[in-house]
Amino acid sequence: MLDKTFAERLALDWIAAWNRHDLSTILAHYRDDFEMSSPYIAEMAGEPSGRLCGKPAVAAYWSEALRRLPDLRFEHLATLTGADSVIIHYRGVRGLAAEVLWLDASGLVWRAAAHYQ
Repeated sequence: MLDKTFAERLALDWIAAWNRHDLSTILAHYRDDFEMSSPYIAEMAGEPSGRLCGKPAVAAYWSEALRRLPDLRFEHLATLTGADSVIIHYRGVRGLAAEVLWLDASGLVWRAAAHYQ
């Protein structure tokens, strides 16, 4: 069961790292073999399934996103805590968004899914 304090700290650290465009700190929240899904993966990474597996593939995708969106900033709106997942609700450069992060027993993300308005 996730602790709400841990979930809130994770969300705020995650938002702050994105706002600094600090890819290494962002990736530190994830396992090496994590899976990411996003509707923008097809557009930016050329993967029609919208899914990427592993830090190297996701790092390349996020690096491209940061390059294309130099003014990228997130405004934290809410953190929702589940039994083994966290939803980070935020406002980004393209409007409202939410990331669902599934966490393993050590508190690292093993699966993530981005959702956009």
